[in-house]
Amino acid sequence: MTWQLVCLNEIQPTAWRNGGGTTRELLAWPDSVAWRWRASVADVVQSGPFSSFVAVQRCFAVLQGGGVCLTVDGVEHRLNTASSPLVFDGAAATTCDLLGGATQDFNLMTQAGSTARMLRIRGEYKMTTDVSKIIAVYTHTEKASVQIANQVYVLSPQSFGWLRVDINVAIHILASDALLMEIHV
Repeated sequence: MTWQLVCLNEIQPTAWRNGGGTTRELLAWPDSVAWRWRASVADVVQSGPFSSFVAVQRCFAVLQGGGVCLTVDGVEHRLNTASSPLVFDGAAATTCDLLGGATQDFNLMTQAGSTARMLRIRGEYKMTTDVSKIIAVYTHTEKASVQIANQVYVLSPQSFGWLRVDINVAIHILASDALLMEIHV
């Protein structure tokens, strides 16, 4: 499989039914109807409930704005642009309260049977894959360098790149503001 790249500014936003914001779907794999994993960026303009996604794991990170307080099944989680991503059950009763105005957030969802991990990268990060998986990186405000084995990819700001890799593949990321995702499907 080859490196796939999607730029945020090339995706048209879709308005939420509740009027609380918009979403730009970066990728739904293998397709937008029967997806196993889905990555998107949301612009949230008002506080309110999250949609329920039964049998889905959600990973959530604040990209810009004053942050949010997500209340997931009664437990509050305050998140901002410095926070580690939050992983939670997509079926959990979840509300989002904006802490300082509108925010932009990154969402990664995986269906049951698939799992994901998301890390915020600020600086250098190295790893070697332990199993075959999808490696994905989203850059927000600055470009990032992603080396997978001997191939180097440079991501412009607000770009999402991904690739399926085998076991024992070296990954090296240099970024001042990026999210790394490991997805097992």
